[in-house]
Amino acid sequence: MIEKILLHLGRIARQLWFRVVLISLFSVLALLLAPLAKPWLPDNLSKEFGREAVLPVLTILASGMLAVTTFSLNVMVSAYRTAASMATPRVYRLLLEDTVTHRVLATFVSGFIYSLSGVILFRAGYFTPEGAFVVFGLTVIVVVLIVGAILRWIDHLSGLGSMDHTLRLIEGRTRASLRARLDKPCLGGLCARKGNKPSDAVDIPAAKSGFVRYAGLSRLNELADEAGTQITLARAPGEYILRGQPVAWATAGDNDFCKAASAAIDIGDVRSFDQDPSFGLTLLAETAQRALSPGVNDPGTAVEVMGRLERLLWENMPADETSRTREPAYPNVSVPPVTARHLLNCAFPPIARCGSDSPSVMRWMEKSLDSLGGHPNPDMAEAAKEMCKELRDGNWG
Repeated sequence: MIEKILLHLGRIARQLWFRVVLISLFSVLALLLAPLAKPWLPDNLSKEFGREAVLPVLTILASGMLAVTTFSLNVMVSAYRTAASMATPRVYRLLLEDTVTHRVLATFVSGFIYSLSGVILFRAGYFTPEGAFVVFGLTVIVVVLIVGAILRWIDHLSGLGSMDHTLRLIEGRTRASLRARLDKPCLGGLCARKGNKPSDAVDIPAAKSGFVRYAGLSRLNELADEAGTQITLARAPGEYILRGQPVAWATAGDNDFCKAASAAIDIGDVRSFDQDPSFGLTLLAETAQRALSPGVNDPGTAVEVMGRLERLLWENMPADETSRTREPAYPNVSVPPVTARHLLNCAFPPIARCGSDSPSVMRWMEKSLDSLGGHPNPDMAEAAKEMCKELRDGNWG
């Protein structure tokens, strides 16, 4: 349960509104605590830098920040739509998690709320002279933060929505997901061959239809340990399942056990990067496919995408099935591993089907597969060699 709560909290923390609300609450809280300033502050400072000094600044901020925030939101939405139209529509959800944009917009919105709240509290006579001086100091800090955010925003806008920025974003998230699998090849559980249903196993049905997004192995291991059984995932994260189909199997278990185990597996309408390293490879391949469409006809972007795919697979290949020597953290749960062949299938064949008429694209793909054929991971090397042979034989048409 704790694992699932942390998962949802992590997803909330990556949303724009969370940072906006959090920073805005801090700004309002600072205003409310300002009257608690001790009366030992010098009287001359309280008079010179009090209400008359800070109120005009707050008024300017209140009016200016609203316009800046509205303009920035329009720019953000336009840039994200442009990126989604150039790359793939599924990248829009990833762009919405851009931390730089979150920090900048949170600064703008919280600056507006801070200044507006300050004006209201001043008009209501809430602040003492000492409190007004504290508000003046806080306002100076807010102005410095806003200026810094504007400079950061200007620099960020130079690439926001561009193809380079979008590809870097996808590659970064994909790299993080692949490296997570390097640390936990089978998510910390035992490795099981895909589709290998244990004999006399009990089906654990999916609670809803959608993509398997996250399997809470800690909770599943706890349930299996209490029931004295072994759980095997039938569908790995990233796969689609219909309600009632077996999402996992257990060697034994009653109806309550199956419901509790099913609740530990998160299923949603869209895929997630959390435990699905192939999702990022799919997004990169879709971007290359869009670039190779007749309406765009941009083989250069497809070549760049393949360079990123080659780099990701060379540097971040999860351990193969024959080299899993780590002690599993969750010995009561078995998970199908991410195979080298599956990763390659997500990356190159879709591009080959759309780029078969582009000699430069196909030459680069053959070179990439040749390079991956020398990968130190034997599974990756073998899968790349097989795929390169299929490409030369024309089996992807």
